[in-house]
Amino acid sequence: MEQDQENTLFGFGIDATSRAHLSEAAKWAKFLAIFGFIMCGLLVIIGIFFGTFMSTFSSGPYGNEYSNSAVFGGSLAVVMIVVYVGIAVLYFFPCLFLLRFANHMRNALNTNEQLTLNSSFQNLKIMFRYVGILTIVLISFYALAFLIGIMTAASGM
Repeated sequence: MEQDQENTLFGFGIDATSRAHLSEAAKWAKFLAIFGFIMCGLLVIIGIFFGTFMSTFSSGPYGNEYSNSAVFGGSLAVVMIVVYVGIAVLYFFPCLFLLRFANHMRNALNTNEQLTLNSSFQNLKIMFRYVGILTIVLISFYALAFLIGIMTAASGM
């Protein structure tokens, strides 16, 4: 009796309507994950392109006119590459977990395996946890930047 209650979360089961909703959610999750991977690749390419462009531009014949030195342009290029590649890496992991959710969900619905369904929901949970923690970190950075801006403006008066 207790075994049945464990397997059917509070007596709930997956009926045909739930299967249809989960199947559609898996399709959309796979689409968003693949699009996210494409965007990660584009971010890396854009970062490398703009970094190389800034490095070339600062060391070219007009480099001294637009920047103080070629070192500034070179360090700016490295910073741009690191920032863009860093954003791509941060964005890669939610896409990976979303793709795993979609693939495991599709397999679970096709094979009716509880372990695969659990793995699917586990990947969805990890994706939401990751995005939630990342959101908290970004909000903290924005709040810190806002406070530093207020303190800088107040000290300038």
